[in-house]
Amino acid sequence: MKLSVLVLITALAVALSIGMVNFYFERSWYYFGISFGVSFLSSFLVFYYLLEKYIYNKIKLIYKLIHNLKLGKDLKDALGEYVSSDPINDVEHEVKEWAGAKKKEIDLLKKQEQFRREFLSNVSHEFKTPLFAIQGYIETLQDCITDDPEMAMKFLKKAENNVERLSYLINDLDAIAKLETGESPINYQKFDFVLLAKEVMENLDDRAKSKNIKLFFKDKYTAVTFVHADREKIRQVLINLIVNSIKYGVENGETAIKIFELHDQFLIEVTDNGIGIEEKHLARLFERFYRIDTHRAREVGGTGLGLAIVKHILEAHQQTISVRSTPGIGTTFAFTLHKGS
Repeated sequence: MKLSVLVLITALAVALSIGMVNFYFERSWYYFGISFGVSFLSSFLVFYYLLEKYIYNKIKLIYKLIHNLKLGKDLKDALGEYVSSDPINDVEHEVKEWAGAKKKEIDLLKKQEQFRREFLSNVSHEFKTPLFAIQGYIETLQDCITDDPEMAMKFLKKAENNVERLSYLINDLDAIAKLETGESPINYQKFDFVLLAKEVMENLDDRAKSKNIKLFFKDKYTAVTFVHADREKIRQVLINLIVNSIKYGVENGETAIKIFELHDQFLIEVTDNGIGIEEKHLARLFERFYRIDTHRAREVGGTGLGLAIVKHILEAHQQTISVRSTPGIGTTFAFTLHKGS
């Protein structure tokens, strides 16, 4: 509501009240009209002056402060030219919008704090497990290195395996940190995705054969499929997705790659017929250290960061990845890549 309308309504109410009181005592419409006119004029002038000077100008300044804060401008800019013709309604709107934004921000901070606590807990657990194992093996080595050299070598081998696990964990954490901060730049180049996928499947063939899992293309791709991306980072994406499918695949299972041509992108799907994933887990699947079955995850190994790295690499390419899965049937990871021009 504009200032003039607000003052007019207030002056009318005051003048009408004074006129009615005068009419009650004088019983004359003449005096009612005079008192109404005089009180209306004087009330209008007084209220307009008071509201303009002590209230409305303050509201305008508050609005400009809020408006400039939202735009990220310096607060001193709020003292410049006025930007709204109806600041009362605008202030109400801005405050409601600001309150909604702050609520979302608070909710996000709560989620981030929860994620931070879980992340620190997971990092601590992931580091403690191999460290305690190494500590135990070294203590045992001290007792048997002279009396039982063969047993000592077994413990040395176990300690070495845990050191390697720590090394993989640190390298994966470092890779994610560099992707997040931009320290690991994306080196775009044009390359044939089919050729890269064949290389990755050949390199992982022995690992797949250990569980009799077949790696193959769903369709025959005889023509080149050029994409515009970082070849080595996309190699890492494929390795992580295929290794993940092998880890959680079934004996005599299969993992297939299929490519769909979109307008200016390719959609690549990596599908397995493994144990599948319950729907409640899908939303958090790309979180660091998130494990569906902790015991099984420990058995198959890994750092719990593979899918997180995949997500970060594709986001650095400004691309997306999604997952769909049905327990007992299998899982499909789908991601996009820009076509190579």
